[in-house]
Amino acid sequence: MTDPRRRLPAVEALLAEPDVAALVGPHPRGLVVRAVRDTIEHARANGGAAPPLGWAAAVRERAQLLAAPSLMPVINATGVVLHTNLGRAPLARAAREAMTRIAAGYANLEYDLARGARGSRHGLCRDLLVELTGAEDALVVNNAAGALLVALSALARDGEAVVSRGELVEIGGAFRIPDVMARSGATLVEVGTTNRTHLRDYEAAVTGRTRLLLKVHRSNFQVTGFTADVSAQEIAAVARARGAASLYDLGSGLLLDLAPWGLSGEPTVADAVASGVHAVAFSGDKLLGGPQAGILLGTSDAIAACRKDPLARAVRSDKFTLAALEATLALYRDPERARVEIPVLRMLTEDVTDIRRRGEALQQDVGKDAELIEGESEVGGGSFPGAKLKTWLVRLSPRSPAPDALSTRLRAGAPPIVARIADDRVVLDPRTIFPDELETVARAVRAALDA
Repeated sequence: MTDPRRRLPAVEALLAEPDVAALVGPHPRGLVVRAVRDTIEHARANGGAAPPLGWAAAVRERAQLLAAPSLMPVINATGVVLHTNLGRAPLARAAREAMTRIAAGYANLEYDLARGARGSRHGLCRDLLVELTGAEDALVVNNAAGALLVALSALARDGEAVVSRGELVEIGGAFRIPDVMARSGATLVEVGTTNRTHLRDYEAAVTGRTRLLLKVHRSNFQVTGFTADVSAQEIAAVARARGAASLYDLGSGLLLDLAPWGLSGEPTVADAVASGVHAVAFSGDKLLGGPQAGILLGTSDAIAACRKDPLARAVRSDKFTLAALEATLALYRDPERARVEIPVLRMLTEDVTDIRRRGEALQQDVGKDAELIEGESEVGGGSFPGAKLKTWLVRLSPRSPAPDALSTRLRAGAPPIVARIADDRVVLDPRTIFPDELETVARAVRAALDA
């Protein structure tokens, strides 16, 4: 019997087919060639069977897939506000406009317009950060891990850095504080225990080789029960008394106190700076609500040392990050405006009545296969661990396809919709669905239920 794979068409023969040849123009020829080869190889792997809808249709589908961008917008229907896998903080309109404006042409990234000479990108967000936080100086790098690495390298390289065992956290993606410290050239000195560390532990650990006392805010988990830790203010005092530096890794960059909206326990940047530590490190893309960035604040001497460290160039920010961050920070000059215009802050402080109103609109648009129930949202992004936000959920009917299958259909849409599964049902949380996305979500849900 003849092997069906021997009858597979040649690449050039398929390229000559009119419907396949028509793809060249809308797509580069190289992409179409790859689509043809991939389609033939797929058929070969399946025993030589021709595509069900024909070769041209299969090549067209493959070409469209290859041409599609791998990074694309999605709709977050999970209710996790700072969803790490979905890019964390969506940007405010002002930040988006600033990035577009800078992307269109040249910019004074490292050019001093007043002097007509080379300038420094490090000055672009510095004044705003100093104004908003009360710090003496500031430095922006590409992310929070980069900020921590630069600070440790500048302030503790070739010496010892003292940190509580209870603060040796993993900050995501198997990225751990001890690993960062090792790369910085500092020698880790652990004090205390997992659940209890006292001031005397730090005092006893300081030697002639001690260069830094480090405090790490446990932003992504909680330790409860029989616990004790030492405040940043106390650590700063010990460091100054012993001639060492002090560094506070704050994690999320909370500039606006959210306690009036039921979110407490997360230290603000201003509190961290006021503690007296030499330097504070935090993220720009979590609670601050800006682009991915790492921010260092502190004394003039400490930040100057960080700015001069060779690692500072390796982790420096680009013009898009700086433009978006500056626009985001400018909104904080008016706290109420920041709360309304920065999406993360707006979602975290939104009245649950408004969420219910959007939930009702979504439920009615989906139809009889959806119901509105009470539920909970999450802050996410390793911020406010354990905090739950009251919300209203649109729960899809048990008569719908299996939850995994339905979620897959929603993710396969354009744009993809990422939902969550709770109690074996697909649920949609309006808290993280923007108002102008509701109609799109309803239409996609109806299509997924009817597929």
